[in-house]
This record gives sequence, C-alpha cells and structure tokens, in this order.
Amino acid sequence: MLHLALRMAAHRITALLAVACAVLGGAALITTTGVLAESGLRSQLPPGRLGGADVVVAADQEFHPSGDLPVALPERATVPGRLVERLAALPGVTDAVGDIGFPAALVDGRAQAVPAGGDPRTAGHGWSSTKLLADARVTGRAPSGAHEVAVGAGAGPAVGETVEVVANGRPAASYRVTALVGAPDADGVYFADATAAGLAGRDAGGTGPRAGTVDLVGLRVDEGAGDGAGERVAGSGAVERVADAVRAEVAGTGLKVATGADRGDAVAPGVGSARSLLILLAGSLGGIVLLITGFVVAGALGVTIAGQRRDLALMRAVGATPQQIRRLAAAQSTVVAAVALVPGVAAGYLLAGRFRELLADRGVLPAELPLTVGPLPALATLLLVVAAVQLSARCAAWRTSRMPATEAVAESRSEPRTPSRTRTGAGLLLMLGACALSAVPLLSRTALGASVTSIAGILAAIGLAMAGPALVRGAGEAAVRRLRPGVAAPTWLALANVRAYALRLSGVVGPLAMGVVFVLTYTLTQTTVLAATSDDTRTGTLAQYELTAPALGGLPDGTLTAVREVPGVRAAAAARATTVVWEYEELGEPAAESAPATILGPDARDVVDLGVTDGGLDRLTGATVAVSAEAARTRGAGLGERIRLVLGDGARVDARVVAVYDRGLGFGPVVLSRELAAGHTTTGLDQRALVRTDGTSAAEAGLSALAADRPGLAVAGTAPDAAGADAPPEVWINLALVVVLLGYLLLSIANKLVAATAQRRTEIAALRLVGTTPRQILAMMRREAAVVAAAALAAGLALSAVPLALLGQGFLGHPWPAGPAWLLPAVAATVVATAYLTVELPTRHALRTPPADGLRAA
Repeated sequence: MLHLALRMAAHRITALLAVACAVLGGAALITTTGVLAESGLRSQLPPGRLGGADVVVAADQEFHPSGDLPVALPERATVPGRLVERLAALPGVTDAVGDIGFPAALVDGRAQAVPAGGDPRTAGHGWSSTKLLADARVTGRAPSGAHEVAVGAGAGPAVGETVEVVANGRPAASYRVTALVGAPDADGVYFADATAAGLAGRDAGGTGPRAGTVDLVGLRVDEGAGDGAGERVAGSGAVERVADAVRAEVAGTGLKVATGADRGDAVAPGVGSARSLLILLAGSLGGIVLLITGFVVAGALGVTIAGQRRDLALMRAVGATPQQIRRLAAAQSTVVAAVALVPGVAAGYLLAGRFRELLADRGVLPAELPLTVGPLPALATLLLVVAAVQLSARCAAWRTSRMPATEAVAESRSEPRTPSRTRTGAGLLLMLGACALSAVPLLSRTALGASVTSIAGILAAIGLAMAGPALVRGAGEAAVRRLRPGVAAPTWLALANVRAYALRLSGVVGPLAMGVVFVLTYTLTQTTVLAATSDDTRTGTLAQYELTAPALGGLPDGTLTAVREVPGVRAAAAARATTVVWEYEELGEPAAESAPATILGPDARDVVDLGVTDGGLDRLTGATVAVSAEAARTRGAGLGERIRLVLGDGARVDARVVAVYDRGLGFGPVVLSRELAAGHTTTGLDQRALVRTDGTSAAEAGLSALAADRPGLAVAGTAPDAAGADAPPEVWINLALVVVLLGYLLLSIANKLVAATAQRRTEIAALRLVGTTPRQILAMMRREAAVVAAAALAAGLALSAVPLALLGQGFLGHPWPAGPAWLLPAVAATVVATAYLTVELPTRHALRTPPADGLRAA
C-alpha cells in the first residue's frame, strides 16, 4: 500500500504541494503554541540578585482557585521579620538575611533622577542583602551611618563621593558613598540595615502596615553541614537537607521555600506571573490555531483527492475495497505531511522565539524569562497534524470509496449533481448560530464579550464552507438563467463552470471568505474595544494633566499638597493601579477572576467621572469599593452588598459596595478605597496625580515649573494617544497574530488555487481542441477568478457585518465598528490579487502545453 501511495504521490506533485504547504504552516503555528505552553509550565527565571542564596523563603505570590489555574499576584507579600532569627538558628545555615526592597533613585548634578538600576520601586536595599549576591566584589566598606550608602559598580559615583538620593518618597538627601558593589545583578542603592528598615517603614518598632516584616529571607548553607548524626553531606545534598528543615519550620504559614532554579520566582512577584500569562496566551491562541489549521489542511486535501477521483475510481473497478481506497488516500497524504512536518516544526521553534521577543519588547514578558525548548511540542504537533491529515483524507475519499465501481468511474470527471443536504443544513445552522452568538456584546460590554465577535465570524465562515456548494450552485444557476443571448463565450463558459463545479469553486471561496472574516473581525474587534475604552477614559477623566515619577518608583511625599498650591489648579487626587482576584458564585459554584483595579479616594470625584449611577465616590473610605454596572449585574454586587476580594498581595478582604458606575471598560470592574489597599501594595507610593485646572496657560506653566523643580517628576496631558501608543500590549499581540494567521491562510489559499487550476489541464486541452483560442481561455479563467474574488468578498463582508454591527452597537452606541478606513480596501485588493495571480499563472503554464500532450498527461 505504501509503495502504491508513493507512486500516486509522484504523479500528483503539483496538487500535493498545497497539502505540504498547509501542513508546514499548520505545524509551525501549532509548534509555536506548544512551545509557549511548555514555557509557561516549565520555564525558570534566573535567580538574579538572589544568586548567592542557597534557600529562599518568601510568601506565595499566587492565588489558587479551586479547579483552575493559579492566578499571579503582582504585589509583594511580606514575611514576618522574626522568622530571620529562627531560620538562622537551624543547623547548616551560615547566613540568614531578611531582604527588603523600597523605592530609591540617585539624583545627578542637573537635579535629574537617575534610576539606580533594576525596578526603581524596589531599588533600595539593606547592606546585608549583598550577601545574597553571587560572587559579589566589594570595593570599600559597608555603610554604617544614617547618611552612608553603597551603590552598584556601574552606577557612576566613586567611593568617597557625595550623592543625592531620593528614598521611598522622601525629599532628596545627601549620602556619602562608602562602597561599590560589583556583581552581575548588584544594581541598586544599599543603605545600612537599620537605615533601610526605617526608610521602608519595616523597623520592628514602627507603626506602619508593614512594620516588622521583610520581603523574603535568603539563607546561605554550609556545604559540609552535618545531618545531626555525625554524617557529612556536600553540595546540593546539604541544601536540600536545610530546605527540608526550613519547610518544617514554616509549615502551616503559607510561605514557600525555594531552591535551585525556583529561586528566580522570588526576585520580583510580577516577574513570576509571566509564566501564567504564557499559559493563558497559549490557551487562547491554541483554539483558533487548531481550528484554522484543520480547516486549511482539510480544504487542501479535498482539492487533492478530488483530482485523484479517476485513479481511485479505476482502482475500485479492478477490485479494491472501500477500506483500501481510504487507506491509500490517507497513506499518500501522510507521506506528504511527514515530509512537510520537519521544516514546519523547526519553523515553529523559530517563530516562538520571535514571538517571545515581541512580548518582551512590549513589556508583556520579562526579558530574562527564557523559552523552554523541548521535544513535547514537536511530538504534540506530530500527533495532531497526522491525525488531522488521516481524518481529512479519509473523509475526502469517503464518497468515491463507497460508490459502486461503475458509478465511481462515471463520476470521476464530474461533480455530484446534488450537494449533500446534511452538509448544507449543518452549514446553515452554523451561520444562524453565529448570528445568535453575535448578540453577546449587546449583553456584556467587556473584553470577554467582545472576543465572541471573532469566534462568531469564524463559525459563520466554517458554516459557509459547509453550505458553500449548494449556495454557489444556486447562485450559478440564477446567473446562467439571466444571461443575455449575445453574451461573450468566455463569460458563458465561466458561469457554466461555476454552476457545474460548485464544489470545486466553493472550496476556494470558503477559505478566502474565512480570511476576509478573520481579518475584519479580529482587527476591528481590537480597534472597537480600544476606541470604546478610550472614549470611556476620555469622557470620564475630568483632569487635564497627570504627574508621574517613574524614575523614583512613585510620587514623592508632599507632591499633592504642592500641586494644589499651584495657581489655577482646581482639584488634584492621587491614583494607583493594582490587581485583585474577585471571588464570587456562578451557577451555585465558587468562581474567581483576576481583574485590574484602581485605588482612589473620595477626592477623586473632582478629577474623574466614572459615570456613577448609584451611590457616590464620596463614600469611598474604609473597607469599601465601587464596582462597574456590568460586574454588579453579573455577580450580584449591587449597592450595599458585600464582596470578597483577594488583594494584590494575597490578603483576603470583605468590602462593601458604595457606588456603581457605567464606565467599567475605561476604569476597570472595581475601584478600591485607599484605606482598603493600604499596606497591600509593593510600595505605598502613588503612581500618579490627576490634576484639573482652570484651563489657562498659567496653570500649565505652573505645573511644568513644579515638575522641573522636583527631581523625577514629569507632567503630561491625560488625553488618550490617537496613534495607539497607549494601547494595552494585548492589542499588539492580537494584531501580530492576525498578520501571522493571515499569511498562513493566504499561502494555503494560493497553493490551493494553483493546484485546482493545474488539475484542469484536461479541460483546457479539450477546449483548445474544439477551437477555443488561448485568449478566450485566459478570458474565461480571469472571469472565474473575478467570480471567486467577488464571491469571497461578498460572503466575507456579509458574514462579518452582523457581528461587527452588534459589536459597534453594544460598545459604541452605533451599528458600525471603529477602525482604520484603509482596512477594507486593503483586504479587497489582497483577495483580488490572490485570486488573479493564482489562476493566471498556472493557466498560462497549461496553455504552453500542446493539447494532445495535455490529454495524454491526464
């Protein structure tokens, strides 16, 4: 069977190239998705500044909902400071360091803030933290006084120099540099331990919400530590023995003990959450990638098997059984797939690397997070693609294999006269179901509700592919009946072919229409949601300006007071962003969802208008929250109700709803009071100050002067960026996905059209033998290409119209989406060019073959 399959494949290279291209592109996309998923599960961050610690004890920075993936918590949770002494007393521990991080930055001679390296929000540390560095080289002595610091060797200052330092929002103060710390991850400002604890509000005698705590505890282990019975162990054995003792010591506290490669997760809480993001990305991409890959591969195999129906029918006539026919079709397709799988998988690993770079450039992933390159994605791709090829090939050969031999031979040069009613009915039901699904954005004005638009468009395109033969045949018959008697022969022949070969034509129109639907729905969904979000933000932001201090890790103390004293300023309020996990019940079952949250105070009502419909922001004090109307409706969180939240550091709180607002798309589903969030963020500093002025140039000049006088402050307008620079990273990720999948679709469609046209050599040769000129044949094929392009565009626009109209109505208040005006002409030009070139070039090639040779080759 394999030998026969190879010989059949050798005589159908042109047709099988379409299958090879479909498999190659599909294998690349599936492998990319698999690499992202595996990296999310297995990738490890480098230990960074904890490289010198053998064991790290830190709080669990994940929330673990029942029966679901863990949710990353971005705010640093703390560890009791008294634990340091207890762990230092364990056998085998040579050093126990309680590490803290807080905002710190240097100020240069021009009064400009200079980040000390790393994250400005956690650049400040105590001197003892240098013990956790790997191979640290210290030049000078440890800082001991309240006005002494050490800095990284690459920071610029030399030992003995005096530098200005802004620490944890305090005014810039002078410090003497006593040491330079040389190590790969030694960036930061190192204070005397007591000074650092005071600046960070962590000293045991303090009254702040985080007094007496540290961020993590790092332990150094004696590699020759004993086991308590006189036995000496070395290296990793000693580390694991101490780690086990530490686990026993912290059992029941919820703290995590990390060794080896797991230490990197403790460096920064937000960095470790990147793996969860990769899993979510792979999950969201996997469905659409598998759907489109299966659709494209099945379509390419359908064209290939259709071109071999005569061979298969003749084999039936000489005694081959239906099962043998299907096995033969599957075998030759699997051979071609096996050849294309190897470069496809290799391309998938390369594409995954490029995709990771895109995510890192957009700030979605940390640059330090590597991809895990293992064999599992390749194995999964192999199994999925081979299964898809086997199933598609057997389905494509099913009709021919089941027909009596005489009927199979008779039908090998034509198509079934009546399209399958079951297939047509299923396709129409899919299109109707897609229309019903399109109504979700009217009911849910959220990003999740908007994502249904793209799914509805793809389902409608698949329905069109299934019902396409009946629809194309009906349209062809209607067009032929309306032809005028004097119509040109090429036009008559083109429309006659449309009617007679509806299955062949719909196999090309369907994928092209899917490409149109995919591009329009995916792109315009992103731009519409972005426009609605910008509209909410623009309408709801009363402040004209915002002050930030990114180089300082947050706004210095006293900034709001100084802003309010600027002439022309009418109101100013501070704002912070965080993440919460909202616990609620859905259909009687517990559920949890991560959501962005804004931290505001009662004074925020003077600078933002959330569109409050019930309650008021003036009540936003204490353990209270405001929620969006969408969240209030779907989660039973109306005014006066109490909700359960997990804050960004893992703290569980119960809060009362004091306001319900409409502009949830722009401001998120929940707003926390400042008192509720106090002590539960990595740094207690505010991220920005929103300022409303009288609109005069004097007020703007006063704010600019204030920012210039204070190191690290920056003033900017609050208007959304029309160029899209303020767009969230997810928008760029989705647009990159559109480009990649569109390229795959177009390549597969082009190969399919070339294969379908090349298989018509017999038809072209017969037309030439009865007197049709090459010019007339070219004219006929061009008209067919025009029909293909027009049908694909009309179908694609029709299938996209309902989902996009309902999306626009739900999100923007009018039945059309927001997006670039050039998108539709660009899509139309791409479809026309694809249809024309992929029909014109193989037709010209076929016309160079003498008719008699063309018939013999067939």
